[in-house]
Amino acid sequence: MSGVGDGVRVMVVDDHPMWREGVARDLAEAGYEVAAVAGEGRQALRLAAAARPDVVVLDLQLPDLSGVAVIGGLLEQAPGTRVLVLSASGEQQDVLDAVKAGAAGYLVKSAGREEFLDAVRRTAEGDAVFTPGLAGLVLGEFRRLASAPARDPDPPRLTDRETEVLRLVAKGLSYRHIAERLVLSPRTVQNHVQNTLGKLHLHNRVELVRYAIEQGLDDR
Repeated sequence: MSGVGDGVRVMVVDDHPMWREGVARDLAEAGYEVAAVAGEGRQALRLAAAARPDVVVLDLQLPDLSGVAVIGGLLEQAPGTRVLVLSASGEQQDVLDAVKAGAAGYLVKSAGREEFLDAVRRTAEGDAVFTPGLAGLVLGEFRRLASAPARDPDPPRLTDRETEVLRLVAKGLSYRHIAERLVLSPRTVQNHVQNTLGKLHLHNRVELVRYAIEQGLDDR
């Protein structure tokens, strides 16, 4: 895995020193730049403003602030940062609360080293990454929430290709799988997603999935 993280700045937030140091060491060995480490939520918010990490690996259980509050603060302090939750809890409410707060992905701590490093890489690339089984939970909740409000009668105009990519995003496909399906490069898919986010005034892929489902683009 050496070199896969070249150029990607990661911050690690966990109140357990041994776990925090182990995660930081794994990231550094894989070529990521560990921009900062923190053991408390307030410390993480202070550091994030200066460190400007691309990805924050965040434990939800912190001694001073709730994980949800830290996610919101991180996205405010360092716009463009993507938060990957790495938690011992796989409880449904914890997952949904984190995603609604703006987390780009959710991985449980039972994940192996290679799975974790791959999740960080994919998060940095813009994918929504979840421990197997949790992605379906999140999509199901978005569909439930989308069943009540009316769809936007005059949505922003997207190109045919952007709409095609958006349909596949709504189904939970990764950039790599979308690229394979449409015979495009992953970078081209990412560019289409970024253009769509800009047109819709959304901030991340999780919000994009919810929008697509609300518009009925997941072909239920």
